[in-house]
Amino acid sequence: MNQQQLWERYQNFFNDNPALGMNIDISRMNFPDDFFSRMEGPLQGAFQAMAELESGAIANTDEQRMVGHYWLRAPALAPTPEMSGQIADTVAAVRAFAQKVHTGAVAPPDGGRFTQLLIIGIGGSALGPQFVADALGSSHDKLKLHFFDNTDPEGMDRVIMQIGPKNLGTTLTLVISKSGATKETRNGMLEAREAYGKISQDFAAHAVAVTGEGSELDRLAREEGWLARFPMWDWVGGRTSITSAVGLLPAALQGIDVLALLEGARLCDEVTRTTTTRDNPAALLALMWYHATDGAGHKDMVILPYKDRLLLFSRYLQQLIMESIGKEFDRDGNQVNQGLTVYGNKGSTDQHAYVQQLREGIDNFFVTFIQVQRDRAGRSVIVDPDATSGDYLFGFLHGTREALHEKGRQSITIAVERIDPRTVGVLIALYERAVGLYASLVNVNPYHQPGVEAGKKAAGTILDLQREILAYLRTKRKRTLTAAEIALALDKQDQTENIFHILEHLQANSDHGVVMMEGDTLFTRSYQIIR
Repeated sequence: MNQQQLWERYQNFFNDNPALGMNIDISRMNFPDDFFSRMEGPLQGAFQAMAELESGAIANTDEQRMVGHYWLRAPALAPTPEMSGQIADTVAAVRAFAQKVHTGAVAPPDGGRFTQLLIIGIGGSALGPQFVADALGSSHDKLKLHFFDNTDPEGMDRVIMQIGPKNLGTTLTLVISKSGATKETRNGMLEAREAYGKISQDFAAHAVAVTGEGSELDRLAREEGWLARFPMWDWVGGRTSITSAVGLLPAALQGIDVLALLEGARLCDEVTRTTTTRDNPAALLALMWYHATDGAGHKDMVILPYKDRLLLFSRYLQQLIMESIGKEFDRDGNQVNQGLTVYGNKGSTDQHAYVQQLREGIDNFFVTFIQVQRDRAGRSVIVDPDATSGDYLFGFLHGTREALHEKGRQSITIAVERIDPRTVGVLIALYERAVGLYASLVNVNPYHQPGVEAGKKAAGTILDLQREILAYLRTKRKRTLTAAEIALALDKQDQTENIFHILEHLQANSDHGVVMMEGDTLFTRSYQIIR
């Protein structure tokens, strides 16, 4: 295809949305001429399924739940007046609470004002707030944000050190867990409680909960008199919770305009409800994903934002897309092992990282470039004749796009005017809608995740086994025992490998008093409790 043909194709497949401040170019995807006509029927079915979802149909059949993250930015669309009122009241409460924190009406027990915010969550309860905080943060933030987003003790120690003992007393802690029973979040809360205790501060006087009504966390916060509680509803999934209190409260406390973020998401929802395919940017994304992967996940999605503020976008999309699309069975019960792998970094860092492989290595991917037109507020430095640093960033994006095209590698380009709360809301809503449409095209339910629950259950089994091992070792304090001997004694020979791993972990840490005696080989080591 020569340059004139490319130009004509570009004009033909360019989707411009001035109302959103965004456009999408799919001209560098190699779909055949009849692709849109072949996919029109399935896509209209996807539009219908999405309309039913938004009207309140049961989407998560395992738990008989609706899925209503779209209502969060348009409360009037919720199925009942009660739900509409709850959504609107929560947004108002989030903004009011943030204002009280910023003015000192809600303050640390020793006086002054809160200056830091520690957010404790896992998965969508952390990834969404992290993405928004990094994309929209500035030196003028009302509170400086920190995260416990894992159950890694050393990681939590590092965060507490970054906050600093002198600042912990003026640190507000936000605990986010729908059920209140998520172990990683519970552990982070207990670690934070311990840190406050070490400086003789009352944890409850610094704590806020975002959780389901009546959950373990809700009851604890009520009993201990935490500063505030905000709702999480069962019809909002973690990976689509960013426009609920999960994402809005941290953003409002940081000083971000959450109404603008909600407005961007609402406007994008309106645009992507159209059933005219070529006018719907989310539908175009879903169709390109289907084309690139043969509707079976055969290629990876590489997200390359050419903007530092969007560094965490690919990480956020990993959960949104992979947890939604990665399914063993389709809606009809057929084993399909669907998935769509997402990874990414940022431009132009990638000029010096994996673009070499993208251009010349295995062709197992398609790229989404994200371009931000405005380089910075104000004028830029001229670093070369007639060129700024931002000009170079622009050049690297389009140069990479061209270099990949020369090798037959496919790409989508999304361009936005600037990164601000409204644009971030647009991008969030765009991908949420695209995921739902694509899931319909490949006939999977994107709103349940049995694999995640299976992992949690497996982790519980390991911890139950650890408790058995410790209980047994306490009855044999004067003996050293190998993993195989303990497995035999517990009648768990089929768990010998897991028992070995548990023992190695226990002896590497002093918490439970397990010590190790060297054996002739790694696997004949013996173990003992000394206290």
